[in-house]
Amino acid sequence: MTWLSVMMEGESEEIEQWTTELVEVLQQEAERQASNEDYPVAWAIRQHLRELAPQDVNNLLHIIRLSLELQKFTGEELTNLEIIELLQTEEISVDSDLLLLVLQRVLNHAFNEPAVFQFTEAGLHHVTKPEVFISIVMLASIRIAHSASQPRLASRYTELCLRLDPNHKEVLKHLSVYYQNSRQYTKGIETAQRCYNSANSLLEKVLANQLLLRGLMSASGYWQEAKSAFDNQKNLLLSLIEQWPRDIDQTSNIRLFNTSFFFPYFNDDPQNNRLIQNQVARLCHENVQVYAKDIIKQYCSSTRLPSTKANPNKVLKIGYISHCLRKHSVGWIARWLFQHHDQEHFQIYAYLVGYLSIDDFTQQWFVDNTYRTYGFEIPTMDVLNQIKKDEIDILVELDSVTFDSPCELLAAKIAPIQVTWLGWDASGLPSVDYFIADSYVLPESAQNYYTEKIWRLPNTYVAVDGFEVGVPNLRREQLAISQDAVIYLVTQGGYKRNPNNIRQQMKILKEVPNSYLLIKGSADEKAAKKFYEQIAEEEEVASEYMRFLPVVASEEVHRANLAIADVVLDTYPYNGATTTLETLWMCIPLVTRVGQQFSARNSYTMMMNAGVTEGIAWTDEEYVEWGVRLGKDPTLRQQISWKLRQSRQTAPLWNAKQFTQEMEKAYQQMWAKYLI
Repeated sequence: MTWLSVMMEGESEEIEQWTTELVEVLQQEAERQASNEDYPVAWAIRQHLRELAPQDVNNLLHIIRLSLELQKFTGEELTNLEIIELLQTEEISVDSDLLLLVLQRVLNHAFNEPAVFQFTEAGLHHVTKPEVFISIVMLASIRIAHSASQPRLASRYTELCLRLDPNHKEVLKHLSVYYQNSRQYTKGIETAQRCYNSANSLLEKVLANQLLLRGLMSASGYWQEAKSAFDNQKNLLLSLIEQWPRDIDQTSNIRLFNTSFFFPYFNDDPQNNRLIQNQVARLCHENVQVYAKDIIKQYCSSTRLPSTKANPNKVLKIGYISHCLRKHSVGWIARWLFQHHDQEHFQIYAYLVGYLSIDDFTQQWFVDNTYRTYGFEIPTMDVLNQIKKDEIDILVELDSVTFDSPCELLAAKIAPIQVTWLGWDASGLPSVDYFIADSYVLPESAQNYYTEKIWRLPNTYVAVDGFEVGVPNLRREQLAISQDAVIYLVTQGGYKRNPNNIRQQMKILKEVPNSYLLIKGSADEKAAKKFYEQIAEEEEVASEYMRFLPVVASEEVHRANLAIADVVLDTYPYNGATTTLETLWMCIPLVTRVGQQFSARNSYTMMMNAGVTEGIAWTDEEYVEWGVRLGKDPTLRQQISWKLRQSRQTAPLWNAKQFTQEMEKAYQQMWAKYLI
């Protein structure tokens, strides 16, 4: 204030000089206060500086940084300070390192704010270290896409990185996934193709082709291209297995783990499919042992043997690890196990991977029903540290090959017993001891091609007490379908749409007068419609008897809308799972085709454990026969519906408490075998 009062008496040249000197003094003092962590004073000084030099962009960056330190940053500062407009002016002088530091902090704090994206975009003009910028933005995009479940926003941030390096391989890989997950199907396929075209090594081709296959399958309607990519993937993997490299880097090794994910969607050939998956899993496991040798040694559960064996009657510590203990298929099923666990004889822990925050559903069903629950944004060594600290006896992994992170986490053999339940199928990892199944979901011969010991529960490998059902928003008149028409419904997304199975559905439609097929599930609507209509034309079924339904906002509404169907037609060779449970809970007849692989027998085991055999087919011909019979016989449909309603009181499928007791008995038996 003293300085300013003197400046008021000076000449214009003197005022300009004194202003420059004052700015220097205030900058030095602001830096000193910040270094002493007196952030309020530093922030106040920076505000005075702003009055003297309102267009000093570096001072504005410091104000934002200090606002973050003071935990008062809201995102509005970017607009109020007019810093975005200044950054859009390329002629200004910007401290690039400071810009990157502030950008990193802002993205961590408020990536969702529209102004933050604009700030990031404006910062492109002043980047002198492109790789650092790309690293910061890509790390944020991973959190945005996976932990915050906003892949479309993540794709926008990632596109900014391509402006600096249009051919950056790592950026393109992530961007392809973000496009696919946000239903930008064409972009997802095109970006994956770019990745494959730029791949040099065999391993790079395997990983890039998996992205391409994922894009084609999620879109639906690209069957020939997908089949070609599938054949290519099988050959690439067999070549890689023959080479058996032991120098795969960590990132590539994690991604390699689920590169046979789509095999069961193409054919029901578990012996050969499992052989490749088991070998890929073992290859990944061995590479983890190489690049994480010291970590594996540190966490290996063998160091616990003396103490655990001394107490055979201890309260067992059961740890569940998953990305999906939320409103997800795994979460909808697993919640009942947590609800009914015997807290007196079992201490339950949950390790939630890929979580920015805990929502009400996760809090109610999982956090509130565990002894301890931990959330992790990404699967780092922090997860292993916590599992080791908790001294978990049996670690139950719920995701399998659905996600790639279990490869590293399970390879350390952090718990004496490691088990896979739910997820996609067994992972094939040598460090996993057991795979939970029942007598229906896997045939007796399955143990011949599983590396894990198949642990069969006495009734069913899944059970729920029911599902919440909302208010339907789908009516026949909306679809221009008469009340006396027969409605068939398919509820599976793009991954599970196999042309041979669709052909059987068309045969059913053709044989049942006044019948319609409703197709629901995420996919590229235009491509999927063309796909179905082409097969319908070949089977002489008019396209006017098909309706494509949009994805609804909530699971509760989806279940309510199932009631529009007279019969639900399952997919093959990859059945429904949670969708089958929902269909049976809503008491709707189901036609399923049973195969040999795990994914072709889910509906079979669920129907058997609900006490319903009508609709179970063992051949394509039987599938068509059941579909036609149920379509033409309303009395039979009513009988099945009544039987399903009655089963709610008696069937193992709807008795989650009994199922939990059977799981707990299995854990105790596993522990007893371990102690022998």
